[in-house]
Amino acid sequence: MKAAIFIEPGRIILGEKPIPDIGPLDALIRITTTTICGTDIHILKGEYPVESGLTIGHEPVGIIEKLGSSVEGFSEGQRVIAGAITPTGTSYASMCGFHSQCGGHAGHGWKAMGGWRFGNTIDGAQAEYLRVPDAMANLAPVPDGLTDEQVLMCPDILSTGFSGAESGKIRIGDTVAVFAQGPIGLCATAGAKMMGATTIIAVESIPERMAMARSMGADHIVDFSKVDPVDEIMRITGGRGVDVSIEALGKSETFEGALRVLRPGGTLSSLGVYSEDLTLPLDAFSAGLGDNKIVTTLCPGGKERMRRLMDVIGSGRVDASGLVTHHFALDDIEAAYELFANQRDGVLKIAVQP
Repeated sequence: MKAAIFIEPGRIILGEKPIPDIGPLDALIRITTTTICGTDIHILKGEYPVESGLTIGHEPVGIIEKLGSSVEGFSEGQRVIAGAITPTGTSYASMCGFHSQCGGHAGHGWKAMGGWRFGNTIDGAQAEYLRVPDAMANLAPVPDGLTDEQVLMCPDILSTGFSGAESGKIRIGDTVAVFAQGPIGLCATAGAKMMGATTIIAVESIPERMAMARSMGADHIVDFSKVDPVDEIMRITGGRGVDVSIEALGKSETFEGALRVLRPGGTLSSLGVYSEDLTLPLDAFSAGLGDNKIVTTLCPGGKERMRRLMDVIGSGRVDASGLVTHHFALDDIEAAYELFANQRDGVLKIAVQP
């Protein structure tokens, strides 16, 4: 089969690999649509290390080709998605509700980011076929009437963006700032609206993303290329600050900005993948006495999470298909990476189809 293979920092190629074998608890799916994530670019740049020879990608939509001998409740030929996070469902971490930190069944069962396996510790989704481990915990049937592109954001982008709002514990009537309106930030904006925020401030400078932010629920757009975003957010809030700020880029400057706009007792919900040390400015941190919370979240996974997100899409509460701005064949995956890595041509997300 064809697959996008990480060779070394700066080099992901289209190569050939055997179709994966599966075990009794696994499923083999034939990929119909997948995409490239910002985390894949961190891998490409060498900012997040993975083994050479690994197939990249963690956002699969496909059709069950083969089921392991112990898998129940699914059938071959069924359309499914699997989350970017694929917990065992039965480890100590999973049983505590921390699927993303699932370390399997050995020892204590906890491992930081252990639930992220596709394109990290096992072969991923940018290929013609994908082995889904612990299939009964991770496969979710796609409802009739939903297209690949409608559900393509569910495995990661929608799940991650919504989790920023959920972890921030947004309440009805809250004021929320979302720093950066890439795909995850846009979904965080939509999630903040769904949870009841009545004033949502999006920080962005790219016109297409600013327009998309409004369509996803932003009430104010702060163009950080024209004004200081901290000053402008404090002006909008009358000097009060926001109840929740969501950092959706993974840069130290946006993290600091998200901290500086919090009201006392507010929550900073961080979704970024950081490739450098973060610092807490003493004044913004109120010397540790401001009753603020800082919470980090890795994309939630598992089949129930996927079912709920597809219900959100199916109900019409959120339309995420507009995030797909470009289409590439798997044969052209290297060109797709070049476009996405350089953020050219107004790209948000790319639908990749074998």
